[in-house]
Amino acid sequence: MEIIRTVSEMKAAAAAFRAEGLSAGLVPTMGSLHEGHMSLVRKAVSENDRTVVSIFVNPIQFEAHEDFGSYPRDMAKDSELCERASVDVVFNPSAREMYPDGFHSYVDMSVLTEGLCGARRPNHFRGVCTVVSKLFNITYPRRAYFGQKDAQQLAVIKRMVLDLNMDVEVVGMPVIREADGLAMSSRNAYLNDEERADAAYICKALSEASRLFDEGERDIRRIERHIGELLSKIPSIALEYAEIVDAKTMRPPDGDHGEIICAVAARVGKTRLIDNVRLK
Repeated sequence: MEIIRTVSEMKAAAAAFRAEGLSAGLVPTMGSLHEGHMSLVRKAVSENDRTVVSIFVNPIQFEAHEDFGSYPRDMAKDSELCERASVDVVFNPSAREMYPDGFHSYVDMSVLTEGLCGARRPNHFRGVCTVVSKLFNITYPRRAYFGQKDAQQLAVIKRMVLDLNMDVEVVGMPVIREADGLAMSSRNAYLNDEERADAAYICKALSEASRLFDEGERDIRRIERHIGELLSKIPSIALEYAEIVDAKTMRPPDGDHGEIICAVAARVGKTRLIDNVRLK
């Protein structure tokens, strides 16, 4: 396995893959890898001739008050996990390498980014779209793999690829959970023991939403209120939103059509967690 830290070297390696007629799969991450990430990596390895995992904590997708400085980083562990999984290249650039002096170009999106996390993190998706566009241009992947835990991010990237005619297949992968249902996240490491136990109630609330929907409830506001009431009983949880939306548009569903998800964002102590469940 090769670790590459410069854009020029990564572009050269990606060009060599293409010249040999080899397909490349990209798994974009911010590191602190867990089983959720590794499920994407294994899928990429199984479907492509070469697999690239990017490890880059992207500063421009964090708001000023957020946890960029304290975000978990463990390059040694991440590299070992990637090597064991038969990854070919780990791309681990610095912020200066990705955003050199004089950088002024960004990729932005409207509509899909206006609700849910986008409403509370106004610069977040501009940062996501910009870094993912750059990673696509640097690594030339045939396929790129993203987890469905970040449902809004997945919808935004799929739309960006479609709108900008990018020649990349975006592959969404299922949420990977702990034994008690908590969605795996690098930020789970911030939780103390009490908060960790309380965080499992997010999944339990989503399961309740799924149960109500399966039993025929179609008043989405009633389901949303029910989730809010359940989570309000947990002292360490402060709910940001619980909303039922169309998985493609991130807007309220237009009737009982298409894929519908229930998405939640909440702070458990000081840690912001997101999760969602597919209702239909």
